[in-house]
Amino acid sequence: MTSVHTSTDNRKTILALTLIAAVAPALLMMAPVVAGQLGAELQLGPAAIGSLFTAELGAMSLASLPACYWLSRVNWRLAGTLAASVFIVANLGSMLADSASTLIPLRVLSGLGGGSLMILCMGTASMLPKSDRIYGFWVMGQLVLGALGLTLLPSLFAHYGLAVFFAVLAVLMLLCLPLIRYLPANKQLSAGTTKADTTARLSLPALVGLLAVLLFYISLNGVWTFLGALAESINIDAQVSGNVLAMASLLGIAGALSATLLGGRKRFRLLLVGGYAVMIAGILLLTGSPDETRFTLAALGFKYAWTFALPFILASLASIDRNGQLMSLVNLVIGGGLALGPLIAGRMIEEFHGFQAVLLGSALLAFLSLVLILLLQSKTEQTLGEPEHV
Repeated sequence: MTSVHTSTDNRKTILALTLIAAVAPALLMMAPVVAGQLGAELQLGPAAIGSLFTAELGAMSLASLPACYWLSRVNWRLAGTLAASVFIVANLGSMLADSASTLIPLRVLSGLGGGSLMILCMGTASMLPKSDRIYGFWVMGQLVLGALGLTLLPSLFAHYGLAVFFAVLAVLMLLCLPLIRYLPANKQLSAGTTKADTTARLSLPALVGLLAVLLFYISLNGVWTFLGALAESINIDAQVSGNVLAMASLLGIAGALSATLLGGRKRFRLLLVGGYAVMIAGILLLTGSPDETRFTLAALGFKYAWTFALPFILASLASIDRNGQLMSLVNLVIGGGLALGPLIAGRMIEEFHGFQAVLLGSALLAFLSLVLILLLQSKTEQTLGEPEHV
């Protein structure tokens, strides 16, 4: 009876963290259509729109810094309720904003609330058995909601304007509030860990893992951000490339789903290497002057592979996280990688007058990330995938 009850509780916790983690970064997942509406309705230029998205992404990442203090000291359910409330209030306020100067501070506030929730969800996932599968749900929830938003928002914007987006975010988070009670009250110390360990410095394996995540995100976002521009440079029709990227988004959902189905094993090194290998192959297929078929295969394989590999990467770090602070720093590193990828790639494209240097550099970064993750696994001798069912 006890194991069944535990399994049921785990399912509720998985549902809670999947839904909450899907809503928190929704603006970033639906950025293309929201950016268009910001320009059309508020007459914001590219610089102002970029500043707004950078402000929210930066706030989500920087939420990791105070979390390093409060994660081991505050009841997680209380912290989650407070963070969700901040998120809701900020989005309700965003409905009334009529300029960048009023909207950006509200998006920073929303980012802080959403980032804190993401940290709690990542920390919760690290506590559950078969965390690689849980991170698969974590990724998939974001991708599914993002795909729905990209599909539905244009028609909603046509009828109700930009305010409807912020209203939907507030309502969705309001619906998630009752789910916060299924999150743990705090991070349980792992066997053999003392209370003093919760404030210890980051270990070498932890630093190796954080660097691997940073390189992974710089690589993927440097390529993904400029895929449309790359297609244009090789004379692929805009409608065709748009269709390919839309299909790639669906393949991304399939990649995360595959990780949840194939995960939960004691050792997943082969799956991890396979995901990285397909991702790197996809990047290299884009080099030279790919035709339409090669571009399609590259984009689909690349998107599927990185969403497939990511849950196993996060599970590798979760296996050495003693008090939730490492996964909090992972949130910071992810934000840094997402921001640095396009920044570095854009400058390289201008400096080298093309995409080849970016593609080769991104493939190298992905390979280095793989090497670091494998090094982390060999050092920690991790054995994930307990025999419990979730």
